[in-house]
Amino acid sequence: MPRQADIVERVRVAAARVAQGFGLEIFDVQFRREARGMVLRVLLDRPGPSATAEDSVSVDDCAEVSRELSALLDVEDVVPTAYLLEVSSPGLDRPLRQPDDYRRFAGRRAKIVVTGVVDGQGYFKGRLAGIDGEAVVIDDEDGRSHRVPLALIKRANLEVEF
Repeated sequence: MPRQADIVERVRVAAARVAQGFGLEIFDVQFRREARGMVLRVLLDRPGPSATAEDSVSVDDCAEVSRELSALLDVEDVVPTAYLLEVSSPGLDRPLRQPDDYRRFAGRRAKIVVTGVVDGQGYFKGRLAGIDGEAVVIDDEDGRSHRVPLALIKRANLEVEF
């Protein structure tokens, strides 16, 4: 049986082909054992820095990609074991991974956890103000602006706003 990493990469390539046909891109692919068996999870995203919450991936997008991807994976026999396919979006509290994510979601609320300490803090919560060089700029609730080096960010997510 192929290594799990090889399966994930083959699925990523196949999923990218399908997603591209719908104007979407692959955010992440996971293949792991869970209580209900092997789960192949494909997360879709809408590309581009101008994408907003209103432009996000819809349930219909997920259903269409799921149908086509399922058929393609069966025909190409990419996954050599029984699995459950889940196709979804990264969600409203999506992780922020790339510098472009911080540009794209400037103006949105986020939480950032750093390794070490920046401005006397290990955690930031506030409104993203974009990128400045190699740092994310975030304005906290007290109106202070912080420059958080990208290299020190351990985890970052958007906050759900209602």
